[in-house]
Amino acid sequence: MCALKMRPDEVEIDAELVGRLIARQFPDWAGLPVARLESSGTENAMFRLGDDLVVRLPRHPGAVADVEHEQRWLPRLGPLLPAAVPEPVGRGVPGDGFPWAWSVFRWLDGHNPAVDALDDPGTLAGELAAFIGALRGMDPGGGPVGYRGIPLATRDTPTREALAQLTNTVDTDAVTALWEAALRVPGHSGPPVWAHGDLSPGNVLVADGRLSAVIDFGTLGVGDPAVDLIVAWNLLPASARATFRQALGVDDAEWARGRGWALSVSLIQLPYYWTTNPPLAANSRHVIKEILAEAGQASAGGPVHQP
Repeated sequence: MCALKMRPDEVEIDAELVGRLIARQFPDWAGLPVARLESSGTENAMFRLGDDLVVRLPRHPGAVADVEHEQRWLPRLGPLLPAAVPEPVGRGVPGDGFPWAWSVFRWLDGHNPAVDALDDPGTLAGELAAFIGALRGMDPGGGPVGYRGIPLATRDTPTREALAQLTNTVDTDAVTALWEAALRVPGHSGPPVWAHGDLSPGNVLVADGRLSAVIDFGTLGVGDPAVDLIVAWNLLPASARATFRQALGVDDAEWARGRGWALSVSLIQLPYYWTTNPPLAANSRHVIKEILAEAGQASAGGPVHQP
């Protein structure tokens, strides 16, 4: 559970504040129990409201725009997706000392999957691919540019800055070589398509081993769909990656860009959240380890594609 401050501009949010906001702005829900939810999320604080609702509030100024973003796009795209997504049922306004807009969503059953302890990785791989494929098949007209649907090269400076901070923590020579190889991969040449942008274990819900929901659409947008392949390394084991890739029909260049995205995101997250968000830091270390292992398999003549 990450109630620790991860940025200097975060505001204080607790159950008492949420209860006051609900009582003033949504009196029909006043008196429902409010409980903070365990989460490795970095942008929003989440509170369960009664049995059927969840309240989501930005933790810092950079997350405020996500409220309007999700309120606008989730009702349009959600009904067309093969797994549940958050359904907005209320939009709060600043008040009681809280400075920004906030949201109320319907509660979604399920729990975050544990990396390396998936009940049926192959089935989950196919279900994640179906979800991503459904997003990719939607009309991108009028969609916002994805926060991460941009060329991988735009991540070069912050990725190298993170690498400098990780000296003696990871094999920086090997990781730098992998990052530079990713930068040489051809970019996305097709039309922009929808992508979630942040398919991490914390944004995936499972029930009885099956994909039940995908949450946190703050990075949703159109652009290069390769960013959604990060789930192949941050959640799926190596044994399920071929199933995932085949189901999506991903070519070598897109696969390599997705691996580059997974590597960059993890390298930047690791030093930033090392002490303030241990679960996210642990997942970052996991991704780096998986990608290094995959590269070692390729160099030994294994089946991994390295375009």
